[in-house]
Amino acid sequence: MFGINAMKRILFITLLIVSAANFLFAQKTPNPVAANGALSVKDGQVVNQHGVPPDLHGLSFSWSIWQGRKYYNTDVVDWICKDFKVSLIRAAMAVQPDRGYLQEPDSQKQLIVNVVDEAIKRGIYVLIDWHDHNSYLHILQSKQFFGEMAQRYKGVPNVIYEIWNEPARISWDTVKNYAVQVIAEIRKYDPDNLIIVGSPHWDQDVDVAAANPITGFKNIAYSFHFYASDPNHQDGLRAKADKAIKMGLPLLVTEWGVGEASGNGVFDLNENKKWVDWLAQNKLSWVNWNITDKDETTALLKPGASTDGGWEQGDLTPDGIYVRALLQGLNK
Repeated sequence: MFGINAMKRILFITLLIVSAANFLFAQKTPNPVAANGALSVKDGQVVNQHGVPPDLHGLSFSWSIWQGRKYYNTDVVDWICKDFKVSLIRAAMAVQPDRGYLQEPDSQKQLIVNVVDEAIKRGIYVLIDWHDHNSYLHILQSKQFFGEMAQRYKGVPNVIYEIWNEPARISWDTVKNYAVQVIAEIRKYDPDNLIIVGSPHWDQDVDVAAANPITGFKNIAYSFHFYASDPNHQDGLRAKADKAIKMGLPLLVTEWGVGEASGNGVFDLNENKKWVDWLAQNKLSWVNWNITDKDETTALLKPGASTDGGWEQGDLTPDGIYVRALLQGLNK
């Protein structure tokens, strides 16, 4: 039998071994940015530092006005990193119609910087999204904003620039002309970080962009959006994306929702599974819409949920419960 002193020594040694094992485990599980490094475009795909698709998944903040504005804080970023296991988030800076960048540029920039800086601290990727359906009318403002962001974040691998959210019924020539000007402004200061370009018809006509892509710049990819339960967003829309991928257009799904394009509507689990399986088959990174407590299908939170994170199951909508489980399963 061991004496008391011997038992104490064994316990002490065991604790040392466990501590060392925990330390080594922590060293072997780097954060998403440490694991993937700077993102780039190669052979028609967004890839990581190892030349393979990075397999990133996460959440989009809502418009940085209205109900979504109150969730733009570091506590929420910390919580979704810890609990939802996000590896990619999206800061959707509203440009208009009220209290957006056109009216309050300084306060809007600060909301975005707060989220982006915390994402960098947490070692995850973050999309800086110019959330504007009419960006071609605001080229000067967009160039000013992204010029400032590029100077602030040049060479920071976490940061991705999304320069136009969902062009509506606008020609690809108009989108492309806008994009070339804003990309040139970003590249004055940041020659390498990934830039995401929109496409007509609310980021759905990626096949049109694929037929006449932007040239003369490196590390340019394109956003693709869908709402999984929308009857207009099924096989036909997947076919458009499949065509673009086959033509070599690099895609990143910067927004998708479990409901319909209105943000409301039905939540069809079968249609969501089809889309989630499609995303996995095509090795596409994505962010889900959206962090808000608005009373609608695609809102993550029930009305009145805390603005500081720490949400329990009862604070989450069916969307929130579904997406949380999805993220936890994918981002282990």
